Amino acid sequence: MSVTATARITAATDGRGSTVLPVLESEGPLALRRTRSPDPARARVTVVGAMSAPLGGDRLAVEARVENGARVTVDSAAATVALPGAGPDAGAASYDVRLGVGEGAELHWIPEQIVSAHGSELDMTTRAELAGTARLVLREEQILGRHGELTGRLSTRLTVRRAGRPLLDQQLAYGPGAPGGWDGGAVLGGHRAVGQLLLVDPAFDGGLPAPRLLGPTAALTPLAGPAVLVTALAADARLLRAVLDEALEGLLKEAKALRGA
Repeated sequence: MSVTATARITAATDGRGSTVLPVLESEGPLALRRTRSPDPARARVTVVGAMSAPLGGDRLAVEARVENGARVTVDSAAATVALPGAGPDAGAASYDVRLGVGEGAELHWIPEQIVSAHGSELDMTTRAELAGTARLVLREEQILGRHGELTGRLSTRLTVRRAGRPLLDQQLAYGPGAPGGWDGGAVLGGHRAVGQLLLVDPAFDGGLPAPRLLGPTAALTPLAGPAVLVTALAADARLLRAVLDEALEGLLKEAKALRGA
């Protein structure tokens, strides 16, 4: 039997420089927990999977709203594994992420990987609406197949709007039924870990980082707005995370230096 569930997060300021969570609603397999943050001014929420999901036919969604001036990090306790449904007629699962970040607010959306298990079908969409002075760090990682198995079918779409204007609209598809050549030398070249890191920061109005390679299978691309996109391939999840973590550390330092200039 398929599951339909939506989890909701709202972060706001308490008027004393700290972020509070007036809305933290869990549903179905999506359990939200407030966890300890190393920064007292920043709230942290961890998504904990309460059961195996998404299975074929499931409809899952997470909504996060960060109100003006609030700061929050959302992560997850473990990877999300897309699994086949109970029968051949289960259909594809869907996972929708809807993010809103207000003026002067900051959201770090850094969940663990999506693993596309053999035989699964998952359509994932992430939509972010940002105010003009909002900051966003968003990391997405896809692992195509568990160890020693072929991948399932996975499609992802990432859409970001800033101050009402399009900033990024990117769609990717892998596995059976995806456009031909998705695993060829000009696309993945046999790699099974794919990741994107997006950093949106008004500080980059003062100067965007130059486009450059970050090793043989990763690239940094400045966007038409105060934002940078890093795209990377790797043989496995560990190597992919290392590339994205190093890129994020450097970009955060660049943005901080621009704010202090």
